[in-house]
Amino acid sequence: MKKRKPEYVVFTEEMKQTHTILVPNMLPMHFKIIARVMEKEGYSVELLETYGPHIAETGLKYVHNDTCYPAILVIGQFLDALQSGKYDPDKVALVLFQTGGGCRASNYIHLLRKALQKADMGHVPVISLSLTGLEHHPGFKLSVPLVKKMMYGVLYGDLLMSLVNQTKPYEVEKGAAQALADRWTIRLAEEMGQGKHNYKMVRANYQRILDDFAELPVEKRPKVKVGVVGEIYVKYSPLGNNNLEQFLVDEDAEVVIPGLLDFCLYCVYNNLLDYKLYGMQKTTKFLYTIAYNYLLDKEEDMIKVMKADGRFMPPTLFTHTIDLVQGYIGMGVKMGEGWLLTAEMLELADKGVENIVCTQPFGCLPNHICGKGMMKPIKARNPNINIVAIDYDAGATRVNQENRIKLMLANARERAAEREEQTPVEV
Repeated sequence: MKKRKPEYVVFTEEMKQTHTILVPNMLPMHFKIIARVMEKEGYSVELLETYGPHIAETGLKYVHNDTCYPAILVIGQFLDALQSGKYDPDKVALVLFQTGGGCRASNYIHLLRKALQKADMGHVPVISLSLTGLEHHPGFKLSVPLVKKMMYGVLYGDLLMSLVNQTKPYEVEKGAAQALADRWTIRLAEEMGQGKHNYKMVRANYQRILDDFAELPVEKRPKVKVGVVGEIYVKYSPLGNNNLEQFLVDEDAEVVIPGLLDFCLYCVYNNLLDYKLYGMQKTTKFLYTIAYNYLLDKEEDMIKVMKADGRFMPPTLFTHTIDLVQGYIGMGVKMGEGWLLTAEMLELADKGVENIVCTQPFGCLPNHICGKGMMKPIKARNPNINIVAIDYDAGATRVNQENRIKLMLANARERAAEREEQTPVEV
């Protein structure tokens, strides 16, 4: 039987030598490490860090305005780069990360290709970066060593993001925490690119990173802690959430954000849930069980190192996050961020972060159900939680978003003051 020709432009082996791969920027530190790892594997990679309202405006030229806001931004960022004159459209490829689930996980790549056709750039290859093998690109292969290094990039990125957020609000020298994280980002990528980078080295680097951040001069003083959850792109991307993390720091708050590893675990765990709920081949279950235990062990190792160090708050073990969400929402609710969105709000509350910003694209049904829709039952059983749901959309104003967050912060400080007044004074 003759093999069917793909209905998309294939990234060939020859293109690996001639093309630059553009990567959309969702998690700056994580993606910088992953991009450098890919460079060491022989790919020419550039992370797009463009910012501003013109990105959404470009996206709206090529995507329907009812399309999900993250899709508008990602496609807008790609088209803006291709039309900037900085790149040769005949020597560029684009990459999109896919999980095979709903929304962005499967559909954005087709929207992007349609937009490229509309912009007379349909010849530009769009690479699907997926561990499930949704598409085949001979010039882009995810070898086991490359996947392991990319996973180390996720682990390092989560640690750096957590330490920056725990240090930045208290740093004596403004910008010192981010500058240190940037230096470590370059160092880690270089280490992984120079040859064998085993897990023993990863654990050793954890301690070195913790030591370096602990040496930064800080002035510890009481601050409101604010957790950020929501749809994965607007939760993490400064472009998607109008630089929410920096805004909260400027408002004298400490930001707490669950790491990307939890989302990876969530995606793998959902496949194990499918076996329980709907049945699947035992071989498939076996493979996902191995992947789940591998990721869980890595998260547990990071938590152990941070607990032993004792100077920074470690992440929550994923199994505990699962326990927390029981009785709130069905585990079969897994479109988009699904039950994990509800679980992360409970995870934050469990570690004492009672003020939460729930970020979501306007009209995103899974997130409105699992985020905004779960706020009432969460508050009913956790009366101290202070949650605000913020919609992000091309038509939403930044001023309105920030004013609503300021109102939440004012409420948080008022509650903190009331608790302080009620605390008995030791004689």
